[in-house]
Amino acid sequence: MSKPEVAIVGIGMHPFGRTPERTGQEQGVYAVREALKDAGVEWKEVQFAFGGSQAAGAADTMVSKLGLTGLQFINVANGCATGGSALFSAYNTIASGAFDLGIAIGYDKHERGAFRVNTRSHGLGDWYGKQGLALTTQFFGMKINRYMEKYDISHNTLAKVSAKAFRNAEHNPNAWRRQPFSEDQILDSDMLSYPLTKFMFCSPAEGGVALILARADQAHKYTDTPVYLNAVVVRSRRWGSFEVMAPWIALDDAAGPTVDTSKAAFEMAGIGPDDIDVAQLQDTEAGAEIMHMAENGFCEHGEQERIIQQGETEIGGRLPVNTDGGCLANGEPVGASGLRQVYENVLQLRGGAGKRQVPNDPSVAYTHVYGAPGISGVTILSK
Repeated sequence: MSKPEVAIVGIGMHPFGRTPERTGQEQGVYAVREALKDAGVEWKEVQFAFGGSQAAGAADTMVSKLGLTGLQFINVANGCATGGSALFSAYNTIASGAFDLGIAIGYDKHERGAFRVNTRSHGLGDWYGKQGLALTTQFFGMKINRYMEKYDISHNTLAKVSAKAFRNAEHNPNAWRRQPFSEDQILDSDMLSYPLTKFMFCSPAEGGVALILARADQAHKYTDTPVYLNAVVVRSRRWGSFEVMAPWIALDDAAGPTVDTSKAAFEMAGIGPDDIDVAQLQDTEAGAEIMHMAENGFCEHGEQERIIQQGETEIGGRLPVNTDGGCLANGEPVGASGLRQVYENVLQLRGGAGKRQVPNDPSVAYTHVYGAPGISGVTILSK
């Protein structure tokens, strides 16, 4: 494995779900203060910050609540990959030698119901949303339906993904939906966009996450349990891949951005998929987790049917996936989701995940986040 240059030395999280008494930014501030406490540092010691949200205001304005110290604070906006992009930026800032200690922040607070999307801001007209191809259940339903037909994935396997998510979240105090559901309950719930039912989708949510990063050679100044970043990669889509906010379907079929991102991350870390002990994969809906298993290199397309049916992605399985409940159970506060995945992996590598702790002392962890309009981010962490 490659020699790491950057470590995570502090983590903080505001519970996901609904918190009417706090604004989205206040939830972000809460997460920052928890991360500072975890690392044993004060805000005035932090040299720089990258942060963002989609619907809860500019992140840099939180300095009015945290302290006016003059630090470099840069806002990030990259769809569901906002948090991952903030982490990418923070990682490279330290790896470049510019600073020694910084923070990546993501938070959000969305309205109830479906995500509200301005298609014009993505260079598209109103027609795009009216056709059901914006961030809507129709897009995700069409994409997984085609995939299931092509690779012989069953409806029961979709239900198993959702059931696992809620079962894992039952042991996650920061998760929103912590009530387990049986596979039959999931399959029998309201059909939203075939083949996806109500309990196969994530929901717009609230929450915040903050991660404090330091030079790897200084990590033990802050914590006895540093977690090292061996790879942090972000990529965008190529011609021919069909992604969220794509206004066309090309005749030439191409792999999505996750394939490029994953390959680059494994190359950067100097390891392969078989070396991963626990993974958090983007699961906007149950089908996304299935597709992303193959796109991230953990199996061939179509093998997910056997792997999931045999329980290999359960907490005690060969490759535990979405051990905190994923987006399905935590909900999707867009700015925070990518950092939530990293937060969970840090807990797992520290051995601090409680009843959802992966057995056999995991040492290498993987996160994958995907955002509109076809952005993918991957991190590989180790202890």
